Amino acid sequence: MMAIAIASTTMTACSSDDNETEKPFTTDPVESSMLYACGVGQSETRSVADAQNVLFTENDIEWFNASTREIKFRDSDIPIYKRLEPFHEIKFYLGDDALFVVSSFVGDWDSRIFTNLVLHYDVISDPNQGHYYLQDCYPLQFAETDEVKANREKNAAQWETFTKYLESKGKLK
Repeated sequence: MMAIAIASTTMTACSSDDNETEKPFTTDPVESSMLYACGVGQSETRSVADAQNVLFTENDIEWFNASTREIKFRDSDIPIYKRLEPFHEIKFYLGDDALFVVSSFVGDWDSRIFTNLVLHYDVISDPNQGHYYLQDCYPLQFAETDEVKANREKNAAQWETFTKYLESKGKLK
């Protein structure tokens, strides 16, 4: 029964129309039901996304370190980095509310510059096990630019909700 409820919530959120009026953002994580992320391809719009584009849910997250912004995923048959490869953006949701958009999935090998939130896959610092970080930009030397600071400020309430929710689930380090 719970799986059906989660799947229907996920399908609704991932398949809603872009022209649809968004619900007001809530900062109370208790009101929300499930944290999850959907992948969006370069040519996709939200109206074509569906439940197959759910990349991970809160159940896939082992913990999140608010200081370093490292996000530790549970082991699975298909590694997270392989699930992320075909997608241009990653949209995080808490229940029906969109939290924030990760502009890209980047690896240490990426030479592009991103001034908005990214999911960084770090394999250089620990070659035996990759680490994932939700970072305000990539590479980090651009973190103090005006554009990155503005984006960080724009996402502040969503970050607070994200961390409060993970804390309420015992997943915050």
